Amino acid sequence: MLIDLTVPMATGMPVYPGDPEVAIEPALTVAAEGVNVLGLHLGSQSGTHVDAPYHIDDDLPTLEELPLDRFVGPAVVADVRGLPPRSPITPEALAPALASAGRPGAILLIATGWATHWGDENYLAHPWLTVETAELIVGSGTRTVGIDALSVDPTPAGEIPAHRVLCGAHAVIAENLRNLDDLLAAQAAGHEIELFLLPLRLGAADGAPIRAVARVTA
Repeated sequence: MLIDLTVPMATGMPVYPGDPEVAIEPALTVAAEGVNVLGLHLGSQSGTHVDAPYHIDDDLPTLEELPLDRFVGPAVVADVRGLPPRSPITPEALAPALASAGRPGAILLIATGWATHWGDENYLAHPWLTVETAELIVGSGTRTVGIDALSVDPTPAGEIPAHRVLCGAHAVIAENLRNLDDLLAAQAAGHEIELFLLPLRLGAADGAPIRAVARVTA
């Protein structure tokens, strides 16, 4: 079974404060030009996307410099749903999942439940990773982390310490995921989860939109 973990791209969709707004409109039409073609205006961090380490430091790897296997692999989902708005995600909250995820190529997904706020002002009030939590993730050997929220740091934020810890370790961060509840249910039922977070191939990029898909098998 395949589960789509991607938010739909649409004009006026939520973006991180200060990022380019998304606009999608017809550029060519069958009626006028004989074909339908959309014109797209968006940022590299629009919608469901991945951050490359270059996102936070010019000297760190760009998207194209990362191995493809950083974007595909078995997934473990940490359940931190029920946290209050703008609350920290502590190391204790992720320790059980990291004990399972600590194997080569494993991807850690963090289910906050905040995808239910997509499109309203509460989406900015998501939980976030503490520096200690980010350090625990890196120390476990995990190099790909995903979350069903706008950022792994608070929004808005003058500083982005969780990004700096994760990107500094050359980790990939996926943000604005959805449907992680379905993966938690599959995981609880004993199913294996394989994750695909393949980005657009943009040169010298800090990140890119993705079509995030999970394959659930017995």
